[in-house]
Amino acid sequence: MSVEPCLIRPFAGLRPRSADAAAVAAPPYDVLSSEEARVAAVGKPLSFLHVSKAEIDLPPGIDHHAPEVYAKSADNFRGLIDAGVLRRDPHPCYYAYRLQMGRHVQTGLVAVASIAAYDSNRIRKHEFTRPDKEDDRVRQIEALNAQTGPVLLAHPESPEADDLLAQAAETAPVADVRAEDGIRHTLWTIADTDRIARIDTVFGAMPSFYIADGHHRSAAASRVAAARRGQTAALGGSQFFLSVIFPASQMRIMDYNRVVRDLNGLSQEAFLTAVGGRYDVTPAAAAVRPERTGVCGMYLAGRWYRLEIKPGLILSADPVRRLDVSLLAEQILGPLLGITDLRRDTRIDFVGGMRGLAELERRVNGGEMAVAFAMFPTPMAELMAVADAGEVMPPKSTWFEPKLADGLVSHLLD
Repeated sequence: MSVEPCLIRPFAGLRPRSADAAAVAAPPYDVLSSEEARVAAVGKPLSFLHVSKAEIDLPPGIDHHAPEVYAKSADNFRGLIDAGVLRRDPHPCYYAYRLQMGRHVQTGLVAVASIAAYDSNRIRKHEFTRPDKEDDRVRQIEALNAQTGPVLLAHPESPEADDLLAQAAETAPVADVRAEDGIRHTLWTIADTDRIARIDTVFGAMPSFYIADGHHRSAAASRVAAARRGQTAALGGSQFFLSVIFPASQMRIMDYNRVVRDLNGLSQEAFLTAVGGRYDVTPAAAAVRPERTGVCGMYLAGRWYRLEIKPGLILSADPVRRLDVSLLAEQILGPLLGITDLRRDTRIDFVGGMRGLAELERRVNGGEMAVAFAMFPTPMAELMAVADAGEVMPPKSTWFEPKLADGLVSHLLD
């Protein structure tokens, strides 16, 4: 009889002193380019960017995947520890983590999640990963012997889990940071043994978790875990990965929009006519922000149009093919614009919803792109349905905001 792997466990987190939390906290490693990180870290010697984007402390132009970069990252990480800026909690804890972006608030649990549960698909995926990006994260974990970028997970509804975290948030926080983008990050420790045991029970009974953001980080952690299982040394924390787990209902997915460089040889009139055979097309007096699934906005030649998929074209019960991004790909991007490989075709680009619809207008009006599509955000329920079916979503289907900060809690592997 097989035994289900545990989902999570507490850990002795490595975190900044409360007084240094604001100076340490940084955007996720994959949000800023190296050039943006160099600028963002000026005058900020404690910024975690010196760990997560260590190329900023090496000569410009260096290969971001050069051995020197990982070595510098490890040096900077050790420097923060040796200086006492980062300190490890004396005993395993859980942590409550609250994100606040304007009126939006979400509160989750910081824990280490089981690699065995990930490998058995109890922690479920919805994206393909790229080997080069996995390799980068593997090298980073091995260089630091730590996981510093948490994986964003979602859990099914659980009022009891919500209550446990709400109780933790009634205590004094150990970090309370308002980042430069205005997002507030607040962290509390959960060290009480009875409360830890209750969290073990409540979260351990959940049927599954869902990866929202961090597929490369979790895949890399799985590779490191597999490599270390063959070692004679104690496995330590290598069989778990750093995660923050939020209720699915609190997750905020924003639109992930598409811009295309040309009309594949079609005139604007011919393209509009062809689109009209697949979507009901209505000219709009202002930018179109879709109000529900099945609807998208299109910006072409200085004008906005509201597109609504013709009902007869939603034929499949497959959770992937029913996605708005899939319908756009099957009905417009592929047959009309000749874009069949969204990962490699350089004629298409993707614009995260934080940049707004004005960014779509700017790129079309400037002549860089010929047409833009404003998408309705993929509902969390649709993401979970895809993951439950063991399927994979099209590239750039989800954009989660707000983002977690790097540096507030790290997981040492031994």
